[in-house]
Amino acid sequence: MSLIRLTIKGISYSQTQSGAYALVLSEVEGSKTLPIIIGAFEAQSIAIALEKEIRPPRPLTHDLFKSFAERFEIQVKQVIIHKLVDGVFFSSLICEQNGVEEVIDTRTSDAIALAVRFQAPIFTYKNILDKAGIYLKSDEHLEMQEDSEVDSIELIAESEDDYAKGNNYSELSLSELEEQLNDAVNNEDYESAAKIRDEISKRSS
Repeated sequence: MSLIRLTIKGISYSQTQSGAYALVLSEVEGSKTLPIIIGAFEAQSIAIALEKEIRPPRPLTHDLFKSFAERFEIQVKQVIIHKLVDGVFFSSLICEQNGVEEVIDTRTSDAIALAVRFQAPIFTYKNILDKAGIYLKSDEHLEMQEDSEVDSIELIAESEDDYAKGNNYSELSLSELEEQLNDAVNNEDYESAAKIRDEISKRSS
């Protein structure tokens, strides 16, 4: 079976499961996407790893795993989403230490969180993408394939206007924004930190 490389398209709040998030992976060469329902902690961990400018004051579990692995010269080489059973995705971490390769069973959400930190490629098999993949028609909506067994989800598009709603960041000075950014990171409020960071970046551009 042929492997297809995936990249992270985004993370959105799940429209079908309360308290859950949809991690949306997309083909590197193709138009199909693969939505995977994950928990809030894993969604936060992946989002933090993607946001290079936001660093938590203490290492998260996946950060600890990376530090532990690097200390013992273990590298995560790639992640393979290899099975789909009753709507649950199964994944493997392909690791290497001193030239010896090991395959470790893992939850897909944990595998993706580690892949981002190790900058490791993510793959799945063609038959899984054919079965559970969907076509992304726009930045806001996902349309299900007829043979897909994944619950329908809708991506949440966040524009500059969306960020402006419900906050007064535009009224604050740059120094005040930087102070609030530090407070948000220290309080592990990464959603607010991302919005403040975007306001700072917008002023710097």
